Amino acid sequence: MTAQDVINTDVVIIGAGPSGLFAVFELGLGDMKCHLIDILDRPGGQCAELYPEKPIYDIPAIPMCTGAELVERLMEQIKPFNPTFHLGQMAESIEKTAEGNWRVSTDRGTVIDAKVVVIAAGGGSFVPKKPPIKGIESYEGKSVFYSVRKIEQFRDKNLVIAGGGDSALDWTFSLQPVAKKVTLVHRRDEFRAAPDSVSKMRALVAAGKVELKIANITSIHGADGNMSGIDLKEDGKEHHEHSCDTMLAFYGLTMKLGPVANFGIGMHDNMIPVDTGSFESSIPTIFAIGDINTYPGKMKLILSGFHEAALMAKKAFTYVHADRRYRFQYTTSSSDLQNRLGVSDAH
Repeated sequence: MTAQDVINTDVVIIGAGPSGLFAVFELGLGDMKCHLIDILDRPGGQCAELYPEKPIYDIPAIPMCTGAELVERLMEQIKPFNPTFHLGQMAESIEKTAEGNWRVSTDRGTVIDAKVVVIAAGGGSFVPKKPPIKGIESYEGKSVFYSVRKIEQFRDKNLVIAGGGDSALDWTFSLQPVAKKVTLVHRRDEFRAAPDSVSKMRALVAAGKVELKIANITSIHGADGNMSGIDLKEDGKEHHEHSCDTMLAFYGLTMKLGPVANFGIGMHDNMIPVDTGSFESSIPTIFAIGDINTYPGKMKLILSGFHEAALMAKKAFTYVHADRRYRFQYTTSSSDLQNRLGVSDAH
């Protein structure tokens, strides 16, 4: 690896959920640049993936917003600081460099050097729940997939999308114009997706643009990782084969701590103990905020993660800008902070 292959920044944040996103804001106020790594294909963590339409009532000054709206507002708030996202990637290893920085490497070959690492990984990484189909592993990555990284990968495919939630329906809409044929398969004729999405899907079915099968997938046919079809079992009917060459399965996600457990940080019950004055772990310059950390009185609330991000950024400043004195300022009155935010003084 050459020096040109390594990305240099001030702070690497592992996890792009609400705590990780707000950390960008607090670090940005301290003139610290951030890169974020997340295994999901978009920012937002659980809010974006598990409950985008679910109301949240305990965000200060916002009586109610959905998970998706909260993420949208956080993304808008951090725009002035131009963070860089490395999505669809898992932080696989972390090691000290000769210069004393941290080198974080992902499973897709991204390598980032930084003075500070912030672990905001929630309960860990999201991993897809796999359909209970014997031998499915031999098709994974070749004709069976659990996420979409490139839409073009599905062009002109005879595609089955399995699942009944928002992800399954959203990708049905996105891939229907691209694929040769799209068949949506769900075990029952009730869907967990937003009502508007369900209506839109049924309209496509009625127009003959999408085929809907209410059935269980019992087996896959094919060879050498290339599928030729699936067996379906509909209520009251015999098993029958459905021809297809590609399948996207959206059966939900489960939490897995993943490589974070192997970073050499002292952990307790799969969580990282921290100092409550700075939310620094037992290893200097490595911090943990949000649901991944533990301390006396810890409450797993988004609000707590925001508070932890603010105190973390204060301590991180002393590492990133060791030659500068930390000066506490208010955004309401500091022209310096307002310049960083790109706003003018209202007074």
